[in-house]
Amino acid sequence: MKTNIRNSRLKKRRVSGFRKRNRTKSGRKILARRRRRGRTATVYG
Repeated sequence: MKTNIRNSRLKKRRVSGFRKRNRTKSGRKILARRRRRGRTATVYG
């Protein structure tokens, strides 16, 4: 029997990727906050 979870990197990127974040005002705030905290990768990947 196969497991139910099929990880798709493309779908993950579309939901919570950099470009999606950059599109909205609140998303840009999230990116700015992560940069302030010193995260080199703004979104996982």
